[in-house]
Amino acid sequence: MSTITKPTTSPATGTALLLGCGAVAGILFPVVSFTQAFTRTGFDLRRHALSALTLGDLGWLQTANFALTGLLACAFALGVLRAARPGVAGAAAPVIGPILIGAYGVAMVGGGVFAPDPALGWPAGAPAGLPERLSTGSILHTVFGATAFLSLIVAGLVFARRFASRGWMAYSVVSSLATFVLTVPPWGEDSASLRFAAGAVLISAWLAALSVRLGKR
Repeated sequence: MSTITKPTTSPATGTALLLGCGAVAGILFPVVSFTQAFTRTGFDLRRHALSALTLGDLGWLQTANFALTGLLACAFALGVLRAARPGVAGAAAPVIGPILIGAYGVAMVGGGVFAPDPALGWPAGAPAGLPERLSTGSILHTVFGATAFLSLIVAGLVFARRFASRGWMAYSVVSSLATFVLTVPPWGEDSASLRFAAGAVLISAWLAALSVRLGKR
C-alpha cells in the first residue's frame, strides 16, 4: 500500500519565502556594488557607472550580482502574485505590479549578460574617453538598464495605493519620482554615474521595503 507524504512546506510558507526574496534583492545589489566601488583599484564612482564593475578581472562579481538580484526579483514577483488579493486598495497592483517587478528581474539578468564598453580609463588599459561607437553588447546593456529602472519607477506608482497608509503612498511616489528625475532627464554626462548610483539605491530600498511590507500582511 502506497503512502502519501505530506509536503514539508505549506503554500503560505512558500509564499513567505518568495516574498522575502525581494528584501534580499533590494539589499544585495547596492551592498555588493558599493563594496566593489570602494575597494576595486582604479574605479572612481564619480566617473564610472556601477555597471562598469562587470568589466576587469573581478567583473564576474558584478555580473553575478546582476544575475542573482534579477533571479531574486523574479522569485519575489511570483510571491507577490501568489499573495495578491482582489478587492484591495490599488486594484491594479495584484496584476500589473508583479509583472513590473518580474520585468525588472529579467532586465537585471540581461544587464549582467551584456556588459558596457570599457571607457574613461576603466578597467586598466581602457581608452581615456568614451568609445566613438558602442558595441551591440553595450547597447543591449543600456536597454536592459533603462528597462530595470523604468519598471520599478512605474511599480512604485502602482503600489502606492496597495496599502491603506498615507506614509507608504508618499514614500512610494517620492521614491519613483526622485528616481525618474535622477535617471531619465538629459542631465550632463559628468554627473551620470553618481545620479544613476543614487537612483539604484532608491529603487533597491523601495523594493526591499515592499518585500517587508508584504511579508507582514
